[in-house]
Amino acid sequence: MVQISTKPLTLEEFLQMPGTEPASEYIDGLIIQKPMPQGENSVVQTELAPAINLVVKPKQIARAFTELRCTFGGRSTVPDIAVFLWDRIPRRENGGIANVFSVAPDWTIEILSPDQSQTKVTKNILHCLKYGTQMGWLIDPEERSVFVYLPDQPTTVYDEPRTRLSVPEFAKDFNLTVEGLFSWLME
Repeated sequence: MVQISTKPLTLEEFLQMPGTEPASEYIDGLIIQKPMPQGENSVVQTELAPAINLVVKPKQIARAFTELRCTFGGRSTVPDIAVFLWDRIPRRENGGIANVFSVAPDWTIEILSPDQSQTKVTKNILHCLKYGTQMGWLIDPEERSVFVYLPDQPTTVYDEPRTRLSVPEFAKDFNLTVEGLFSWLME
């Protein structure tokens, strides 16, 4: 995690700034740059989002987006994967997908990078839950575990290979085990 500003800025000032690579997030008045995704993060992200979309997109239930800026509740963050129910996807007047997402995702998924603070990422997930997100996943490739966060419920840790991961009700047809998730890293 690289903090690139020590002078507090307003959210509006942050949103007027040019984008950075990797993405920067606005948290508590500070700009914090996400670490550069590495191999494990990249593999899980590029495999998981299409796998989710394969189940929920054809029936227009929901859609998974990668590296999408979500600005709400005084923060602007970029989850690795943000899943929105179909009727909650911000749209332009012509029906196309909007560029600005000013609502919390219905399911937020973060993939921990080696240099990333688990506390910071967890705080982002908890912020999402506070603003209506149904479920948050924190995937830890190094530990081969997935922490599942739900509003007002204890966190569940999935690390047994054959255990099916919990998903939001709208994605109930999406079946993935811990072993299946981390098998992508072995290809």
